Amino acid sequence: MSQEKIYTAALVVIGDEILSGRTQDKNVSQIALWLNIQGIRLKEVRVVADDMDAIKEAVNILRARNDYLFTTGGIGPTHDDITVDAISEALGVDVVVHPEASRVLHKYYEKRGGVTEARMRMARVPDGADLIANKMSGAPGIRVENIFIMAGVPHITAGMLDALTGQLEGGKPLLSHQVGAWVAESEISEMLRETEKRHEGAQIGSYPFFREGRVGANFVVRSTDAHVMNACVKALRDGLDELGYPPIDGGI
Repeated sequence: MSQEKIYTAALVVIGDEILSGRTQDKNVSQIALWLNIQGIRLKEVRVVADDMDAIKEAVNILRARNDYLFTTGGIGPTHDDITVDAISEALGVDVVVHPEASRVLHKYYEKRGGVTEARMRMARVPDGADLIANKMSGAPGIRVENIFIMAGVPHITAGMLDALTGQLEGGKPLLSHQVGAWVAESEISEMLRETEKRHEGAQIGSYPFFREGRVGANFVVRSTDAHVMNACVKALRDGLDELGYPPIDGGI
């Protein structure tokens, strides 16, 4: 029996403000959750500066080894918004003004001071690109080959993801269930390994913490098959009980 294809995606977060710590990125989580619903797994994330060579390198590496590549940031109206230029160079195509993007921006800014040269920068796309609708702020996202170029502002990114819902080919969503226990990982590492080994198609992630003066951990069981996941969760609970660590369903 042939194995079902696992669709993967990568994310490039672009912006000096992220690397400097001035801005806290919130897009990784929302994009990962959205991708999972589409049946696509976020496999890797890279954060790069507003630098042409850095963006091109990341884009060319990650688009080649994943089904999809998402980028966030660097598509605004200012001089340092160079994502479109960098991705165009990475693809070996020209930067052009998309006629529909121009129309959208003219309409959006009609009562907001009109279109300026700076604002028209947001109509620039790699040649051959399509648009991703943006109902929040007018300027659209961009889709070219397997690359999705999106805003860095989280609520605008969310709107663009909504516009893409159901449009990407994916597999089965990755299901998950969390169980917690007041126990050090080292006390149960062998049980975790054996439990995962006995349940093919399931993975157990272990996430330790120190809280209330005690050591504990949450364990997340993941699978694309609900029956496999539930069987692994039951075995994990039973294993914790047998070792004297009462499981807490839903985590601590």
